[in-house]
Amino acid sequence: MFTSLAIIRYLIAYVFITSGLMKLLNEELGNYFISLGLPFPVILMYIVAALEVVCGVLILMNRVIKLATIPLIGIMLGALLVTKIPIFHSSIISFAFNARLDIIMLVLLITLYSSATKQPY
Repeated sequence: MFTSLAIIRYLIAYVFITSGLMKLLNEELGNYFISLGLPFPVILMYIVAALEVVCGVLILMNRVIKLATIPLIGIMLGALLVTKIPIFHSSIISFAFNARLDIIMLVLLITLYSSATKQPY
C-alpha cells in the first residue's frame, strides 16, 4: 500500500537522483552550474551531484531519512539563494514562477524530515 509519505519519498528520490545524474551526464546543465559564479564550480558540482544521487537513493530505500534530507534541504536553500533570489529583485511574478519547483521540493523535504522517525545508522 502506498501512503502519502511513501509517495513523497518516491517523488523526492526521483527528482534528486535524476538531477544528480543529469549534472554529471548533461554537458549543458553542467556548464550552467559552472557559470553560476560559485567558488570551485567543478568540484562543487560533483559534490552536489554525488549528494543528490546518494541521498536520493537512501530516501528511495527508506534508510536514514532524517540524515539524507539534511544535505538536500541545504542544496535547495542554496539553489534558491543563488539562482532564484536575484530574480526576486527584478520581478516578484518571475521569481514566483521560476522558484515554484524549488519551493515545492523544499517543503516536501521538510515534510519528509519532520515525519521521519528516528532510524538506526
